[in-house]
Amino acid sequence: MGALIAEVAWQQDTMTTPGGRVPLPRLTAWPGEPDAVYVYSGIRNVPQTWTPAVARLRDAAADTCGARFNSVLLNRYRIGLDSMGWHADKEPELEPELVIASISLGASRTFEFRHARTQATHPLTLTHGSLLVMRVRTQLEWIHRVPKEPGAKGERINLTFRWVDASKRTRRAAAS
Repeated sequence: MGALIAEVAWQQDTMTTPGGRVPLPRLTAWPGEPDAVYVYSGIRNVPQTWTPAVARLRDAAADTCGARFNSVLLNRYRIGLDSMGWHADKEPELEPELVIASISLGASRTFEFRHARTQATHPLTLTHGSLLVMRVRTQLEWIHRVPKEPGAKGERINLTFRWVDASKRTRRAAAS
């Protein structure tokens, strides 16, 4: 985890909300292949260069999942009040047979799924070294989040590896 903190160029983006732009409640980074530009919540993520530590984790996740990844969203939760709200990863530039490999490092945190139709919620505790694999049906049928946990101790880094299809972004821009 120390290598990730040292190697990665962390930033605090702002996101678009109905009330205007607000800072994300966590730090982020977006390493990847040069054409893997990814847009969510009004944030345009232009890939940073793969760092050695991130590339090693990418390769391990790809081998374990039998998938390929050209980018990764890193989220750094510094304290228990850092969080991520309810969402699904369904942006148009994501691979249609989406596989997201999510690696958690550092402090344990709760990760919650909520079914889109039934609203049933399923919490998981993700501990240091956890690998959570979300396949295409996950993003279609469930939303997920990392809630605020004021009592949580220690820092957590989460890496969500994915494949961004640059041609979809190009086609979408040409159609606009």
